[in-house]
Amino acid sequence: MAALSGCSSLGLGGKDKDPTPITVAPQQAADSVAPPAVGAVYVAGKCPQIVIRDEGAIFKTYAKGAKDDPAQLAYQASLVQGTRQCTTDGTALNMTIVVQGRLVAGPMGGSGSVTMPIKVSVMDGETVLYSDTTNFQASIPPGEGSAQFLYTDNKIHVTGGAAGFVSVYVSFEQGPSAPVKGARTVRKRK
Repeated sequence: MAALSGCSSLGLGGKDKDPTPITVAPQQAADSVAPPAVGAVYVAGKCPQIVIRDEGAIFKTYAKGAKDDPAQLAYQASLVQGTRQCTTDGTALNMTIVVQGRLVAGPMGGSGSVTMPIKVSVMDGETVLYSDTTNFQASIPPGEGSAQFLYTDNKIHVTGGAAGFVSVYVSFEQGPSAPVKGARTVRKRK
């Protein structure tokens, strides 16, 4: 557990707020910790950083037919921060990432489940090494107006030794933009 805490922290709250209480499971004896898979070694120094893209950190859903109207907002989700763990067998890097988020009900929302498309991309410069979009479901319990969630992706497998220049990007998949009403398509004549 100490190796992961050096990568990132999940402490919440600000200067004027009391820290959010976090329950931590008691540590197990050193001999009861599961060893990495045969031939795999834990990696700390070359484990790629997680970057939450600003333009994809917020996901909003609206009541039927509404768009960008605050009074019609059903739910808003945000990705806050992430941490990761890496192992290697000498030829490939295997990663498990965990991203913390928050789901809040808007004026048209309430308790219930929301499905959010979360995209994880592992990039080496402009080269995509891994990309996956998952329809992740989070819930707001009855009687509550918000909830926190944890998204985990343990399928990341990157071959080669590029980990020193690799970044992991996490965002909500925003999808293609809808056409603007009244906009005309301009076609070139031959």
